[in-house]
Amino acid sequence: MTDKPVYVTRPSLPPLDELYPLLEEIWQRGILTNSGPLHVQLEEALCEYLEVPYISLYSNGTTALLAALAVLDLPEGGEVITTPFTFIATANALIWNRLTPVFVDIDPTTFNISPEQVEAAITDKTRAILGVHVFGTPCDVDALDTIAIRHGLKVVYDAAHAFGVKCHCGSLLQHGDLSALSFHATKVFNTFEGGAVVCHSQDMKEKLDAFKNFGLTNAETANHPGLNAKLSEFNAAIGLLQLKYVDQHIEQRRRVAAAYHEELETIPGIELPNQKTLDVQRANHSYFAIRVTDEFPISRDALLESLQGEALYARRYFFPLVSQFKSVHKESRIETQGLKAATRIAHEILCLPIYPDMDLTIVQRMSRCIVRASKIAS
Repeated sequence: MTDKPVYVTRPSLPPLDELYPLLEEIWQRGILTNSGPLHVQLEEALCEYLEVPYISLYSNGTTALLAALAVLDLPEGGEVITTPFTFIATANALIWNRLTPVFVDIDPTTFNISPEQVEAAITDKTRAILGVHVFGTPCDVDALDTIAIRHGLKVVYDAAHAFGVKCHCGSLLQHGDLSALSFHATKVFNTFEGGAVVCHSQDMKEKLDAFKNFGLTNAETANHPGLNAKLSEFNAAIGLLQLKYVDQHIEQRRRVAAAYHEELETIPGIELPNQKTLDVQRANHSYFAIRVTDEFPISRDALLESLQGEALYARRYFFPLVSQFKSVHKESRIETQGLKAATRIAHEILCLPIYPDMDLTIVQRMSRCIVRASKIAS
């Protein structure tokens, strides 16, 4: 085989020569962490770019989400309604906060939590809603906000996929009480490892800043327990450089997504959910997900195996459902309506390779392999 392996993603990196001056600054100052100058600069730059009032940087997306739930002071044992179609970190953040995940079904078009299912699941133990903007597609934020207000609930968003996304009213991160971001190496914007919580008041930012610093508000005061979840100056330096190029990277991703649409939209049995995205003023093209439906001659898993045979490494997101992991299942509850849509989608979705500097000939190669797999099966 002469074709090089193609993986589902590849991290974007800033020019190395631009990093050296920032490293020299770090070495000269000798400040490596504890909200140093670059950390402060990155928070300010992200607030401006994301059009949000306050942001607190964290060591990764999981600690950011864990913190977002912790600072709301939800009572131990309280129930939080969430989606099973997500990464395990979403559920882990609830479990570590001693909250009970209540899994409800998803909207089969957006793959996000269904507001109707959320409302049906509310009990006297419900304390919050945890939505996930899956693949960067906005949840029905207006519907969830309305439900939360009616029942006196908090709303937290796992926005790990949604950096820079704008919905019908502007920045998607304006919605909810808090939104947690991931800056993992594979994300649209990365700091190698990192994350952040978006909030809407100075008081809440102070809570978040204290939580990531052992709960300390100053050297002599800690009113609540916390973690050591600070972002280092090195990671902040990477973030400042990445922010210079993120618009360029999103545009490159858009071109890859457009090429996929052109190549795949006429293949029977292959549905392109991204075309059905609702209320998006600006997408970030963080993932390119296709649905392998019953009309396609072979199953999703058989297609995945066929692509891997051609050194094309797509990935099943999210399979299995997070509610099926033993560590999560024993700590959670599944609504009596079941998870029919989520289960079906989990068996149909395949995320294809997409990253900023991806050669468009890879898209053509992917298309040929999918067509070939369908013809062989027929």
